[in-house]
Amino acid sequence: MTPGEAPAPAIVYYGDDFTGATDTLGTAARAGLRTLLFLKTPDAAQLERAGPLDVLGIAGAARAMTPEEMQAELRPVAALFRSVGARVLHYKTCSTFDSAPHIGSIGAAVRLLRSAVQQPWTAIVGGQPGLGRYCLFGNLFAAAGSGGEVFRIDRHPTMSRHPVTPMDEADLRLHLARQGLAEVHCVPFTAASRGSDALDTALRQALNAPPADAVLFDVADAGQLAAIGEVLWTRARGATMLAVGPSSVVDALATAMPSSGRAPGGQPKLAPARGPVLVLAGSLSPVTASQVAAAKSFDVVWLDAQQMARRNAGTLEDQADAIARGLAQGRNVLACTRAPHSNGASGMPAGADLDAQALARAGGDLLAAVLAKQPLGRIGVAGGDTSSHGIQALDVWGLSYAADMGAGASLCRVHSDDASLDGMEVMLKGGQMGTLDVFERLVHG
Repeated sequence: MTPGEAPAPAIVYYGDDFTGATDTLGTAARAGLRTLLFLKTPDAAQLERAGPLDVLGIAGAARAMTPEEMQAELRPVAALFRSVGARVLHYKTCSTFDSAPHIGSIGAAVRLLRSAVQQPWTAIVGGQPGLGRYCLFGNLFAAAGSGGEVFRIDRHPTMSRHPVTPMDEADLRLHLARQGLAEVHCVPFTAASRGSDALDTALRQALNAPPADAVLFDVADAGQLAAIGEVLWTRARGATMLAVGPSSVVDALATAMPSSGRAPGGQPKLAPARGPVLVLAGSLSPVTASQVAAAKSFDVVWLDAQQMARRNAGTLEDQADAIARGLAQGRNVLACTRAPHSNGASGMPAGADLDAQALARAGGDLLAAVLAKQPLGRIGVAGGDTSSHGIQALDVWGLSYAADMGAGASLCRVHSDDASLDGMEVMLKGGQMGTLDVFERLVHG
């Protein structure tokens, strides 16, 4: 670093969908780390505008890409990491690790990004207890909604039936082996529970017998993250490292990173919205359906998922006009997708053959069309793919943290060169994320 040059961020992370990327943004900001999330790999001018950062995030959509598409997506991320001098490159996955060899392959991401770091092995953090995600002896468990019953992931009522990447294998070592990571060794939670020295010893053993492509760290409770963070940060200071997993990677590392330069702690208060709020619920998950049912402060507009997926320009324009009229009259509007013959309360398809990616792109088209007609101060988007395509459809280059929305959802502030968008607040949440009243809190604080 030359005299007068800003210090390098300690962590560069890439979120494989936008909702997960904002969860990590919130995790880092709440730890007092100076953090900005870019909507694509930033150029030199954007980095200069951002100022000194502890954590630099990039929001992407690799979770919905083929391995070939991921190559083009991730090469600039690897180049940026090498150029800024960070110590840890974090490939941020969904906390449920839903992925497949043909779509959103975590193995494909590791193979490409590993060339950007010095450590020959990859660290994988297998749980995020704050969201009800636990990894025990290599097997992943997840709660069904905030505070819900915990299931082994291959028996989870939603993730085992995911429309694109159903999780039919709970052992993450076997799951990732399908994606080309043949030697994933597990460090059990019993080592982390005995502290960082015992964990480091277990890590050395895992790395040596036989040589590992990756090491999976069990996480049974949040208290174990400090030991994991200490062990990983000690190694990253000596040689740069690739770490894979949910926001718990940054949560763990934050406890071990130097505290100098950190922003003051404390939680920003979630204030009530200053005007009408739009929520686009593109998720068909039961959790989101319950949140829609609990949203009493909104006019609910049901969107036919099959019609939207066809992306008919006339239909989209009519939908945007109807939503914008309601917002212009000061009403909060919740636009919710559903499949034909679905139960309006649950929003779940009844045997419909739905193109999920086309639906998510249509959601982005609709969001952009509504905001062009009716600028807003606060919006929400539900659904991982819908959030990714929704924000990509807008002229936005970055997001910063504004407030905690609970259970894996953060309210963010938009950075845009478009004055009608700059400063707008947005909540992006995955289908499984958020409290029951998350949409009501978006209105009332």
